[in-house]
Formats: sequence, structure tokens, C-alpha cells
Amino acid sequence: MPNDLPDGFHPETIAIRAQTERSGNREHAVPIYMTSSFMFDDAEQARAMFADEIEGNIYTRFSNPNSNELIEKMCLLEDAEDGLTTASGMAAVFVSLAGILKQGDHVVASRAVFGSTHQVLTMLLPRWGIKHTYVDTSASEEDWEKAIQPNTRMIFAETPSNPGLDLLDLQMLGQIAKRHDILLNIDNCFATPFVQKPSEFGADIITHSATKYIDGQGRAIGGIIVGRKDIVKELRFFARHSGPAMSPFNAWIFSKSLETLSIRMEKHANNAMHLAEWLEAEHMQHLESVKYPYLKSYPQYNLAQKQMKSGGGMVCFSVKGGLERGRAFLDNIKLCSLTANLGDSRTIVTHPASTTHSKLSIADREAVGISDGLIRISVGLEHITDIKNDIASALKSSQH
Repeated sequence: MPNDLPDGFHPETIAIRAQTERSGNREHAVPIYMTSSFMFDDAEQARAMFADEIEGNIYTRFSNPNSNELIEKMCLLEDAEDGLTTASGMAAVFVSLAGILKQGDHVVASRAVFGSTHQVLTMLLPRWGIKHTYVDTSASEEDWEKAIQPNTRMIFAETPSNPGLDLLDLQMLGQIAKRHDILLNIDNCFATPFVQKPSEFGADIITHSATKYIDGQGRAIGGIIVGRKDIVKELRFFARHSGPAMSPFNAWIFSKSLETLSIRMEKHANNAMHLAEWLEAEHMQHLESVKYPYLKSYPQYNLAQKQMKSGGGMVCFSVKGGLERGRAFLDNIKLCSLTANLGDSRTIVTHPASTTHSKLSIADREAVGISDGLIRISVGLEHITDIKNDIASALKSSQH
């Protein structure tokens, strides 16, 4: 595990200085431990490790120095007790659900969730007798209370939501979960711990797609779960025996990327704020709406100010003209990337209705605000003027 750091360091420093113990080679940067297994000193040590009597690396499907370092950093950043890594963000979401829930359990979930998460809740978990109830993001505290059943084991939510950027009141959800003695599971992918910390509001489990902002350059796939130690112990057992292990190489990439996450998120948010204000001020002739949590016109502006340190790096807008105009906009983009990823150093434009959320029915998409003309912008680190010029040109060209 990484060396212990003295108390009092800021998160930015922790993300850089928390590090696996140096080897006899005195390396400055942590090496990549590309090994499938680890040696034992003797038979007794092997027995004791397999019996969980002593800690240590046995097999990379279980743990690895690179994933251990990444976990420790994320626990420090998220104020969590323990964690584990997975092969992808969706593996993290699935493990955080399937590793705890059992036949007959019930989940209360925000209706506005990522498309694959929707498939897990509606198509996969029901195979094992696990049911769910969706609650709208606009629902009141009373509505959330009404959704809870005697067999409810967990509340699951992502905030801000993907792709509509709807917020959920984390303090309210934490209080509800505590009153009913159920788990609160928050997907913090869009925000990262440098924008919000769900643990401050009572989250027991926090999931991340490390593929997104944690990597930040679109290179590697991975997921992270952190949370309460007793819960993570159950999740680790499930992951250890079902096998969604993160590659040591990817863990090394993510851990190194955490060193710049704070300054990247600051720049992402700064660019996103400028873009959202500019769209709202100068291009509403092309748009039905613009959404960004730190815009004063944003319906949940006060909540964003309360639980987020910035508005994050995602902007959404809906073009006038629906599906045809949305596709025409994407076809006229020149600088920005047309891909389904997000959180990259490069600005990415995505049309959720035909890509990331295409498996949802029209009714399900409409219920979470995914119109045919909705465009999701993952605002990158390029110069903001170049980003704006590309979007302005595409908006103008798409109206013909």
C-alpha cells in the first residue's frame, strides 16, 4: 500500500504524493507491476494470505501494487474507508449493485441514469429476482420516501446525470437512506472528487468510470468503487470471484492521471462555463435550451452551488429542429470529436438519442429529458475560442 502521508495535506498534494512504497531500485516514479502472481516467502505465508490472516498480494485478479495505489488515492480524495478497482466503469456499477443485492431485494433509483446502467437495472438484475423503482429527478423528498419498500436495500443515483445534467440533492438522499437504514450508492463520474464528495452527504458507496475524467486523455478503460469498509469487503469478495479485474497498466495510467485531475477539472469547468454563457447569450436562435449547473438560469442553480465546487466539464443544449438538425450539427463539426466517450482533454460532441441512450424507449428518453435534438458536449482543454468557433460554425451550417 502507498506510504502514509502526514495529516494536513490538501487533496491536490495527496493525488501527487500518495505512492506505493519504493523498491530497492529507488525509483522516483512508480513502476508497472505487470505480473499475474506474486511470490510467497514460505508455505506458512501462503496459507496465511489465503486465509486472510495477513495482507499481501497473491494474484493480480485479487490485488496488485498499482491498483492498490490507485485505490488508496481515491479513498483519500473521496474520504472513503476502502475501495476496489474494476475492468470498466460499468463493471464498477454492476459490482456495486450485484455484489450487495440478493434475490428479493429492491432498489430505488433515479430515473436519469446512464444507458447501460438502465439496462442493468431493467434487464439484468431482474433475472436474479432484484426489482427496482425509478424516481424522477424532479421528485420531492416525499416522493422518494414513498418509493421505498420494506425490502428496499439501496438508493442508486448519479448526479449530475448523464446526459441531461440533472442534479439530485445528496443531503436529502443521505438523510432518507439513514432514516431507513439502507445504502446510498452514488455514481460520481461526471463530478469527480474535485467537484463534489458524496461521502460528505452520507454516501456508503461511490462509483467512478475511471475511463472518463480520471484518465482524462481517452486512453484506458477502468472503474473504481470506494466506500464503507464493511460494504467494500462484500464487493471485493464478489469481484474477486467473478473476475472483473483492472489491468496493472491501466491502474498505473489512472494513478498518474490523478496527479493532474484537479487542474484539469478547473480548466474543464472554466471552459464549460464560458461555453454555456456564450451559447445562452449569442446562439439561442438555434437552440431550445442550454443546461449547465453553474448557469444562473439553470433550474437547480442553488443546489449546484450547495453541493458542487464548480459546474463541471459537461454542457448540454437542445437544437431547434430535432433529430435531423441534431445530426446535421454533428456532421458539420470540424474540430471537436464525434465519439461516445467524455472527460477527455479533447472536446467531444455526442448525440445521446442515437448513441449512448439509444437502447432506451422513446418514452424512457423523454422521461429524463433526452430529446431528439439534445447534444452533449464534454468540454475539453483546447482554447475556448477554438471550441466556440467550431460549434458556432456547425450550428450555422446545420440550419440549411
